[in-house]
Amino acid sequence: MAVYTDVSAEELADFLGGYDIGELLSYKGIAEGVENSNFLLRTSQGSFFLTLYEKRVASADLPFFLGLMAHLAARGITCPQPVRTRDGTVLGELAGRPAAIIDFLEGVWPRRPNATHCAAVGEALAKMHIAGLDFGMRRANALSVKSWRPLFLSAESRADDVKPGLRGLIADELDHLERNWRCDLPQGVIHADLFPDNVLFIGDRLSGLIDFYFACNDVLAYDVAICLNAWCFEPDHAFNVTKARAFLDAYERARPLSAAERDALPLLARGAALRFLLTRLVDWLDVPPGALVKPKDPLEYARKLRFHQGVATMRDYGVVQPGQIA
Repeated sequence: MAVYTDVSAEELADFLGGYDIGELLSYKGIAEGVENSNFLLRTSQGSFFLTLYEKRVASADLPFFLGLMAHLAARGITCPQPVRTRDGTVLGELAGRPAAIIDFLEGVWPRRPNATHCAAVGEALAKMHIAGLDFGMRRANALSVKSWRPLFLSAESRADDVKPGLRGLIADELDHLERNWRCDLPQGVIHADLFPDNVLFIGDRLSGLIDFYFACNDVLAYDVAICLNAWCFEPDHAFNVTKARAFLDAYERARPLSAAERDALPLLARGAALRFLLTRLVDWLDVPPGALVKPKDPLEYARKLRFHQGVATMRDYGVVQPGQIA
């Protein structure tokens, strides 16, 4: 269960006294997520999410995240909205952590995404990118290419304990990406963590995007690359071309990629795979004491990285580029 900080019923009841959301009936930790402590609240007025911000989420970034959700919702993107206290604020403190209550969205995340799910995510991601273009606040990506070497150095000495040869794989790939990374592509607000457990569906209909706590300003196509990694591989780590085609085609119907973005996508996908390999490796080697959390397997992303290393063009992702013959 992804709870780093426990909260007593007494502490929570006192915290909720600042809100007009009714009487607390029950609460429980939420098993998804690895960055924050999350709870589902049931009150006499309905259901809500409570998040205590931990780990990589800096308090100074919270106005960006919460403001972005309000901005996107005003432009038709279905995402959670922070609940204001009686004093009009959206941030408080609980158990020594910054905390916020977010409204509840109906839906469940897909445990086994299919091509229909992938198409819906592609369309939603493109619309989110468009909606975020006029968002006035900015936040640099704290987990972009400049952060990857420090992450690697923090885990380098123990990388081969996880799998022999892992250190060399990461070191070589990091050298390649630092030499070739593309920052000259269209930029805007990206989600940066749009995994299946951050997208809600009712049946095959997408009902909401959640968990914007890695959102930042970066290359838009990098967000596309993150989703290729998150949505288009099977449980056995085989790449599913049908899912990738559905995702990319739907994205491009709403926001066509430029020729430069298309050319860069294999490189960006390698970078996305390395980013999640590194953060998972660090978490795998350094679970906080007492945390009720199961770290995610970093080797999943080592396998995905090796796949992307063999990709030359968008054709390998199932998409025929303009001028090519299918």
